[in-house]
Amino acid sequence: MNVSQRQRLVREVMTEDPILASIDLPLGEAARLMDFYRITGLPVVDWTGALVGVISQTDLLHARATQEWWEKWPGLTVRHLMTQPALSVSQDAPLDDAVALLERHGVHRLVVVDADGAPVGVLSTSDLIRNIAEETEDA
Repeated sequence: MNVSQRQRLVREVMTEDPILASIDLPLGEAARLMDFYRITGLPVVDWTGALVGVISQTDLLHARATQEWWEKWPGLTVRHLMTQPALSVSQDAPLDDAVALLERHGVHRLVVVDADGAPVGVLSTSDLIRNIAEETEDA
């Protein structure tokens, strides 16, 4: 049985070693990280390294477009805008389950966690599109 004949796992498609944001990271720094690494969101962790949320380009754009938030921008940190709790999936979950979770919640990324709940990757729509392209190329 080859990979295309069996159910793929999240770990086979995810992007490993995610860039993480601390809850105390200033919003401008989060924007710079997303720009530098050309990513659209960051898993957010607390002081213990536990996953507590996600900050996305959409969250930053909303704050920039809202006068009340924009006026407070210099004092805001990731904790003020992040989406919480973060939607996460086990690295050992079937890929189809993760795709269904993305679709059901209308989001573009899931934080991939290990057995202890620590972030080990991100599964994004970009990862899934790349996977579709690879599978159809091999067909």
